[in-house]
Amino acid sequence: MNLTDSATTSTATLPPSPPPASSESAPLLSESTLENASSQEDQYVASITEEHEVTCWGCGLCLILSPYTPIFKCGWCGAITNHNAVKIDNKYIWLKRLRDRFFLCILVLFMLFIIGAGIWAIYPVIFSESYFFGIFHMTIAVLLSITTISTFALSAFRSPGTPPLIPWGSYPAVGKSGLEGYTFCNYCSKPKSPNSHHCRSCGMCVLDMDHHCPFIGNCVGAGNHRVFILFLISSVISNFYVSLISSFAAFRIWPPVRQIPMAAFSGPGDYMLVFGSFKEIAFSFFTSVESLSVRGFILIYLCIASVVVEIGLGVLLWQQLSYIYEGNTYLSILSSRGTNRTSKKDCQNFVRFFGCPYSATRCLLGFWNSRKTHKK
Repeated sequence: MNLTDSATTSTATLPPSPPPASSESAPLLSESTLENASSQEDQYVASITEEHEVTCWGCGLCLILSPYTPIFKCGWCGAITNHNAVKIDNKYIWLKRLRDRFFLCILVLFMLFIIGAGIWAIYPVIFSESYFFGIFHMTIAVLLSITTISTFALSAFRSPGTPPLIPWGSYPAVGKSGLEGYTFCNYCSKPKSPNSHHCRSCGMCVLDMDHHCPFIGNCVGAGNHRVFILFLISSVISNFYVSLISSFAAFRIWPPVRQIPMAAFSGPGDYMLVFGSFKEIAFSFFTSVESLSVRGFILIYLCIASVVVEIGLGVLLWQQLSYIYEGNTYLSILSSRGTNRTSKKDCQNFVRFFGCPYSATRCLLGFWNSRKTHKK
């Protein structure tokens, strides 16, 4: 039986007031009853104090709370304690990391294939048109390749951002409201700021976490979010360029297709004649495909693959830019789903996100005023 049960039992079995007795025995009964009642009261107060006494993880101060308060906020340091938080053992974190490494290798191989196959299949055709034309497009391809690979490497291998390390656990070291809104991460065993989230795939708390991207094998947070957006922009532009230049090169080396006389389409509306003409065109096209070289098939693959990747990355880029415009992240949208939480939608969010020290209106007004000239 714990202290609470014993206190409850002792208070429930208090002896009733003694019946009137002789003058010799009455003082003895009253003194024993008072001593018993006082000891039971002391025991009850001690058990209540031990039951409600909780230590704040942030500053170490002892707080007296109701037993039905699993989540509370310290009045001194502002730290939030959640007794209901349960640490889930992540036994398969190695499997998640292996998955991330697999997707990372697949993406690296795909980019290298696009660059290598493009140089082998496209630029001999481009240089056959004109030497200046080939140098121009080769320069564009090198710039796009360097930009895409560098932004990919920065977003994949740069730290996504860790919460700030501040003093905690001791009252003299933690000042007033020094841990305002902080919670305790049971996985990292250290304070977690209000705008941080623990990623179970990376095994760390990430500041301003947006999402965990398995294709870069890293989280997208405060440390690499801007670089990740630049990687998406560069990838969309690069795939658009590859789709255009590969389709142009494929058109230049495509075998000639047997011409169909236009008189076959100028006659009366005979549907069988039109159907036969289209059937003959399709047959001529597939016949030309049979005589297509290996370079032509690679160009077709480059065109189709770049268009598909461009569509997928374009949708992801549009989603990311819309979240930035709203001043949110993907994770904050998920956490606020079903609530009335709203944020200010403004183009200034783009300026703050990309780190411009001045407001957008100030930059535009400065550029506009610099164009004005004074006439005498």
